[in-house]
Amino acid sequence: MFEYFRGTLVKSTPNKAVVDVNGLGYAVQISLKTYQHLPPLGSEMMIYISPVIRENEHLLCGFLTLEEKNLFHQLTSVSGVGPKTAMGILGHVDVNDFEQAILEGNTLLLSKIPGIGKKTAQRLIMELKDKFQSISPSSSNRMPLNSSQSSAGSDAISALIHLGYHPLEAQKRVKKSQEAHPHELSLSELITHALQS
Repeated sequence: MFEYFRGTLVKSTPNKAVVDVNGLGYAVQISLKTYQHLPPLGSEMMIYISPVIRENEHLLCGFLTLEEKNLFHQLTSVSGVGPKTAMGILGHVDVNDFEQAILEGNTLLLSKIPGIGKKTAQRLIMELKDKFQSISPSSSNRMPLNSSQSSAGSDAISALIHLGYHPLEAQKRVKKSQEAHPHELSLSELITHALQS
C-alpha cells in the first residue's frame, strides 16, 4: 500500500504528524521518540509508513527508521499487542535496547515500560526471542558473557535501579561497562564503572 511519504511537515504533536504530500495532508500516528526527532515545521521529510486497517479504524503509523518500522510489525504480531501499545513501546525504548532485553529474557526491564505489565513482558519474550536470534545481525556480534559475568550484570542492574536509574538506562550502563572490560569485574567494580560511564 504505502511504503513511505516524502513531503512537508505542517503539524506535529507528541502522537501525530501531518505531512503535506503534493497538496494532500496525511495524518500519521507517531511515537513520542519520533516526535522528539522530527525536523522543524515547514521542513521536507521522509517518513516510513505502516497502514493499520481494521473494521472500525484506518490508521497510518509512521517511523523515521526502517528498524522502528520492522520492530512495530514484530510487536503487533504478538497476541494482545495492538498498534497503540506497540507505539508506546517504541516511544520509550531504543530498538537495540528492546532487542537486548528480549534476548536476555529480562522481564523486569520490559515491565517498566509504560503499558507493559509482567504478563505482557513474558509474552513478548516468548514470542519474539527466537525471531530476534534468527534475524538480528547485532545479536551475533554481541560479546558472549560467562555465567558469573551475567550474574554480576543482573545484580549490578538491580543495584542501579535501586539507586533511582531507569531500568533501561541501568541495563545500558552495565552492558557498556562489561564490554569495555572484557576481563571479569567484581560486582562492586562493575557498579562503580557503570556509575562513571
